[in-house]
Amino acid sequence: MKKLKNEKALVKKAMQIGVAYAEERGVVEFEATDSASEKLLYIYRLLVHDGVIQPLPEDQVSQPAIQHKLAIWASKQK
Repeated sequence: MKKLKNEKALVKKAMQIGVAYAEERGVVEFEATDSASEKLLYIYRLLVHDGVIQPLPEDQVSQPAIQHKLAIWASKQK
């Protein structure tokens, strides 16, 4: 997995877009006390469930892999 040039910024963008997407669908309401890793995992699972992104093999699901996958997704958003 090759790290993207601006991956941290893209992960931040993915979290913003993903939170808005999830709340717009009405499936979740994030609290201020929710950790970033919990939010990213939930966003990843929701996007996989909705068929927006391809799932990682279950044995490869980790925080860095999820961040990378969501960073790629965010880079393709407007």
